[in-house]
Amino acid sequence: MKINQVILDLLGKDYHAKMEDLINNLLFILQRFNWSSVLDIVLVTIVFASLLFLLRDTEALVLMRGVFLLVILITLLTSLVNLPAFTWLVNTITPALIFAIPVIFAPEIRRALERVGRISDIDFLSRRNSRSTREETENMLKALTRAAGRLSERRHGALIVIQRRQYLTDYLKTGVPLNAEVTPELLLQIFYPNTPLHDGAAIIIDNRVKSASCVMPLSASGVLNSLPERTMGLRHRAALGISEVSDAIAVVVSEETGSISIAHDGRLIRRLDTDRLYNSLHAFLLNDAVPGKNNLSTTLKSLVKRKSKPKQEDKS
Repeated sequence: MKINQVILDLLGKDYHAKMEDLINNLLFILQRFNWSSVLDIVLVTIVFASLLFLLRDTEALVLMRGVFLLVILITLLTSLVNLPAFTWLVNTITPALIFAIPVIFAPEIRRALERVGRISDIDFLSRRNSRSTREETENMLKALTRAAGRLSERRHGALIVIQRRQYLTDYLKTGVPLNAEVTPELLLQIFYPNTPLHDGAAIIIDNRVKSASCVMPLSASGVLNSLPERTMGLRHRAALGISEVSDAIAVVVSEETGSISIAHDGRLIRRLDTDRLYNSLHAFLLNDAVPGKNNLSTTLKSLVKRKSKPKQEDKS
């Protein structure tokens, strides 16, 4: 009884009046609930769901959850308990926090806008006519797959980025121009340890190695932090980084374990052998040549259904 009395004294004498006002307000809202209200709620839900989807696998998502819970707690506290000083403090700080949100979430906002701009079904502004034929692309993929297999066996680290619709001009300028045909021998030489070009990424455009030793942006999404292994370093972060800021496909070979991975759209497909690597790249790249077949679900279906495998060649 004493505890209940203390709680009632803390809440204030007008606690029951406030609760009655809250119930009356809820009833007032429900009485005016109609189809336009349903549409309004659905649109707001879509906006928040899209925001959460764009911020997935980022540090901002965890921060947003904390802010959301804090806002709910403060709202309930100020509405049920008479705390004039605390209410004044919250009302004073809230406008400043609203202006601080774009600063705090600047990297995530930029990444989200880039993802919106990469929606492939409406990216007619970024479409271009590729000079590469299907046969040339398949030959390039076979050469890249053979090179990745040999690099994996020798545990030579490598990062190979394949441009798709979005141009990688800014990153090309950071490397050494080559404009050479994609061959296993060339890629093995580029990523041979202690050679001038082995650090950085090789960028493939129109089935040719346009530049090597290119600097890629590092991922800040926290995807690698959630993995139990500690064998993925800067190459994997760079592969994820370029896949987050563009629609490029990145192939990365681990120097420590020799494992082969693919980074796409901020996701990492790991532990690939040469057959799965070829089939994955074939599904990602050559599906784009068919209108309306460039979404992720179609790519995955094509990968599952695909039964053909690249021809195995003798290792040198």
